[in-house]
Amino acid sequence: MGHIRSFVPWIAVALLTGTVDIRWAALTGLLLAVALVATQRRAGRAWDAQVIEASAVLFLAGYTAAAFAAPHSSAVAHYGPPLSSLWLAATAWGSLALGRPFTLGIARTQAPEHLWNSPLFLRINRVITTVWATAFTLSGIGGALLRHYEPDAGDARTLLTVAAFALPVLFTVRYPPIARARHAASAGA
Repeated sequence: MGHIRSFVPWIAVALLTGTVDIRWAALTGLLLAVALVATQRRAGRAWDAQVIEASAVLFLAGYTAAAFAAPHSSAVAHYGPPLSSLWLAATAWGSLALGRPFTLGIARTQAPEHLWNSPLFLRINRVITTVWATAFTLSGIGGALLRHYEPDAGDARTLLTVAAFALPVLFTVRYPPIARARHAASAGA
């Protein structure tokens, strides 16, 4: 479940936003992202297994700068969460467009090397990354629309954020064995 660790900085910002000053929420996320990347690099983790973490450093650096430049701007605090989801969506869709799904590097840390270039392994990671990209996109658009049209709908935004994270996590856990079983069944037929 390397995917969950990848999202710790994003989760921290989401939990802290509205609880503490936006500057400190953003800075906390940035520091966590930098620490996560540094720790994983020291442990020998490759860059392709840290796409989300590296993306977090880039986004949170800009977000932190914006928060410190305009600490009393409601736009920074109110639209930061949907923007972060859209940033993650762009990261995921971009990784697919480049033919390097962001889940691939993580999956390679958990699978034997002889599977890394198999068509099934690659297809599973494209599908999983597509599910994440779709969830990020829907979360970002939905969050922005809720913020704009229903600014007091905090529970709805929270539910959307949780669903946009929990459903892809469940899919990531459940889909690979299903895809492997289908593949084995079709190969045996």
